[in-house]
Amino acid sequence: MTTETAGTAEVIDTTDASGAIYTIWQKLQKVPFGNWLFTRAVCFKAPYFRTVHPLIRELRPGLCEVSAPNRRGVHNHLGTYHAIASCNMAEIAGGIMMEATIPSTHRWIPVGMTVEYKAKATTSVTSIAHLDTIPEFGDDPMELIVPVDVLDAAGEVFVSAQITMNVSRKKMS
Repeated sequence: MTTETAGTAEVIDTTDASGAIYTIWQKLQKVPFGNWLFTRAVCFKAPYFRTVHPLIRELRPGLCEVSAPNRRGVHNHLGTYHAIASCNMAEIAGGIMMEATIPSTHRWIPVGMTVEYKAKATTSVTSIAHLDTIPEFGDDPMELIVPVDVLDAAGEVFVSAQITMNVSRKKMS
């Protein structure tokens, strides 16, 4: 990671993200069942994520892909994938993508989510958070809109979410 000074604000190049979670992901890619172990650790830290039985399949700065099986525990009364389970999938992908994207000097928190329910899903699902451009993270706090699509097994988007993340420099203690 390199740091440059532009005027009075420090600009951080995140082409080599060095957050602890992303570092752990990279190390676990070298061991059998590394994705599964990583996902279990994430779910231990954020237990509600376990409700959808996620598996983080891909992670790099600006991208996170998470899959989950179709099972009765995530169905609504119609027998389709529940809307809030879809939101949970979106938040997992968006949040873990943020961990891989922002520099270790910064923190993030979701402050809002706009969701569009486009169709019903009756299959396993995949959520994909993707940033087309990774912004420069400096001294000033910023809002970042993270788009996340939740797809059915046929690759059709059935939920689209826009998660608003507040990103700021970590407070020094």
